[in-house]
Amino acid sequence: QVQLVESGGGLVQPGGSLRLSCTASPSIFTIWTMGWYRQAPGKQRELVATISGDGSTNLADAVKGRFTISMDNAKNTVYLQMNSLNPEDTAVYLCNADLQDTPWRRTIFWGQGTQVTVSS
Repeated sequence: QVQLVESGGGLVQPGGSLRLSCTASPSIFTIWTMGWYRQAPGKQRELVATISGDGSTNLADAVKGRFTISMDNAKNTVYLQMNSLNPEDTAVYLCNADLQDTPWRRTIFWGQGTQVTVSS
């Protein structure tokens, strides 16, 4: 069974930076898309950024110019570099992957989530 393991969340002051990472394991055949969503208390889950296996990216308007998403295909790992963080970025960030663990099975997986808190 594929698992997504996230790391990198924490508490940061406004204007600061954090880098999230998410690794899919153990056995991955093909990654179609990996990305990050976030959910703040009392709000719906929203897309932050996604990256496809061919490297094309999609970022939410709220994070464009501040966040960067990248992927290391050899490590099956996606990164989210978050700069110029503000309190509105506070949320649980969840990793998402659309992948095949075998040639005949394609499934969407979610990580457990990592808390990002932006506060002075």
